[in-house]
Amino acid sequence: MTVAERNVILLGPPGAGKGTHAERLVEDYGLVHLSTGNILREAEAAGTELGKQAKAYMDAGELVPDELVIGIVRDRLAEADTKQRGVLLDGFPRTIAQAQALAEVIAQLELTGLLVINLSVSDEVLIRRLSGRRMCDNCDAIFNLDRDGVDVGDDCSECEGGKLYQRSDDKPETVAERLRTYYEQTAPLIGHYTERGLLTDIDGNADADAVYERVIASLT
Repeated sequence: MTVAERNVILLGPPGAGKGTHAERLVEDYGLVHLSTGNILREAEAAGTELGKQAKAYMDAGELVPDELVIGIVRDRLAEADTKQRGVLLDGFPRTIAQAQALAEVIAQLELTGLLVINLSVSDEVLIRRLSGRRMCDNCDAIFNLDRDGVDVGDDCSECEGGKLYQRSDDKPETVAERLRTYYEQTAPLIGHYTERGLLTDIDGNADADAVYERVIASLT
């Protein structure tokens, strides 16, 4: 089975590198990248009935209910390109209930080759990565204090006029809360998919290139 015939769910805590590896997989292998945020925005822009309902919740600053998210995910998974190219689900599912609903959708659509990749990273490394993250206020490029030798207030090397800042989400006290939420809500998915023989656990503590090679090896 080739990478393009795979349907992949990418799991991991904040700071594990899901976004980085998702971008590389999409670029290198043409997988359809489905993140919850993008799917909701696409449905809203398309003016679908589910998209309109989701927009009402988002405009009110509320979480979109699971049943609406699942419906929108199902509509997107049913499109022709997902069967032709394979799909990469990033940031979904986040809970056992979402995983169970997704399993029903996958069965209904007869999608095959499902693999769940979990990027396993120690808390020490996660906190260092997240608290060291800096972003450009102009182009949203991401840098790291240790890797790139940059800090708040420095000029962005990716665009003209951008300055680097630290998101409130990446401050140490907020990072600790984000990890607590992850362990409570999302980490149980590891056991859920392990019991079903679908999960591949990958050591994500190394540098990005080394981890990406492990991800590719798990897909081929």
